[in-house]
Amino acid sequence: MRYLEYYEFRLVREALAEREVLWRAAPHIIHPLRFVLPYRPRLRPWGLLRLGLLIYDRIGGRELLPASTGVNLRHDAAGLPLQPDIRRGFEYSDCAVDDTRLVVLNARGAHIATRTRLGAARRVGGLWQLALEGDLAGGPRNATARALINAAGPWIGDVAAALDGPNPGPNPGPRLRLVRGSHIIVPRLYDHDRAYMLQKPDGRIVFVIPYETDFCLVGTTEVDHADETAEVRISAEEIDYLCRTVSAYFRAPLRPEHVIRSFSGIRPLYDDGSDDPKAATRDYRLELAAAEGEAPLLTLYGGKISTYRRLAEQALEKLAPYFPGLGAPWTRTAPLPGCDFTIADLDRRIRALMDDFPFLDRPWARRLFRAYGTEAARILGPARRREDLGQAFGTTLTEAEVRYLIAEEWARTAEDILWRRSKPGLRLGPSEVAALEDYLAAATAASRSTPNPSTASG
Repeated sequence: MRYLEYYEFRLVREALAEREVLWRAAPHIIHPLRFVLPYRPRLRPWGLLRLGLLIYDRIGGRELLPASTGVNLRHDAAGLPLQPDIRRGFEYSDCAVDDTRLVVLNARGAHIATRTRLGAARRVGGLWQLALEGDLAGGPRNATARALINAAGPWIGDVAAALDGPNPGPNPGPRLRLVRGSHIIVPRLYDHDRAYMLQKPDGRIVFVIPYETDFCLVGTTEVDHADETAEVRISAEEIDYLCRTVSAYFRAPLRPEHVIRSFSGIRPLYDDGSDDPKAATRDYRLELAAAEGEAPLLTLYGGKISTYRRLAEQALEKLAPYFPGLGAPWTRTAPLPGCDFTIADLDRRIRALMDDFPFLDRPWARRLFRAYGTEAARILGPARRREDLGQAFGTTLTEAEVRYLIAEEWARTAEDILWRRSKPGLRLGPSEVAALEDYLAAATAASRSTPNPSTASG
């Protein structure tokens, strides 16, 4: 909606069209969500909002999601938690995604060198010669590549600095604008399953979204992050800004002491010269650098989570001349791992999981299936009772799930498991986290003491 105000029609059209593409590809981690937009006089006019929603409904080729409507907040359940002077508004459709699951499911099937950095790269004989540093078995090693893609987000400047030799590529520094966005997680603020889009007098937007069943996610802020070396974390001012915004709309005030957890990220936006962070373009930009006979370097700027698949397609289009026989794009109809079922089949599959594993209650079965899809059965394996899943770490996190995350999703630490693969950390106490850390330390020690069959003597 807000991007339409800045006439970014191509970006909006692409992002909206991708919603249903991605929903079909992964209905276990993506689901439709209705957003309530309360109307407040002296902000955006009613007619402008109505026009914006009409364009929003039509520009993206919507097929499955319901259209926007007006809503009487004096009689609708969505109006109950709001201030009594808020009497009407709009409601529109979007999709919500478990972003941590989306990242790891897209990475599955690729060779991923986690905890590894690019020390140096140099073009030699039509190839990139790479020096890799970090947590690699056997220590530092070299690698070669026919192409190099700098998709390091806020750190594309660091990657560019590691490139050596003639024509190493563009310096991304002047083109990159770092904008920090922060969110807070608070106890659930209302009973229904819709989200809110709250307008601010400064033109910004704050969302309040149902999160992990028992919580609400509130965000985001937009603050220039000029110092690349500064720690990326929410400030007291940002927390206060989000709490004041929610309190201006909701009957029950939200205060900083209600915040359970916060997180912040850096948007690596292409610097279009905007004075205001909120006005900086969210569109992506791809720059290819290669002289005749050289291995190419592709640098990516910007982007949104909803357009990641199209950005990847366009990156491969740029590189196609260097990879004869690359083939046509194929990801538009490809399911992500664990999604060999349809949108309409989701609830039946959760019930089937409970039938196959009777010790699961519905919340547990739903959590597993909404995270792993049909691979949930693989995690549970031959188990016929809860005890068969090994050590219990609290809530419904078990040793069987932890082993799966280590084997299939590159998990190494408690932070990986509790926050970077899913969010059980919201419900575990310090002693339970410590038990998981002890288990992982023992598992790491055991793996290091086991000889590698390929190198062991005798």
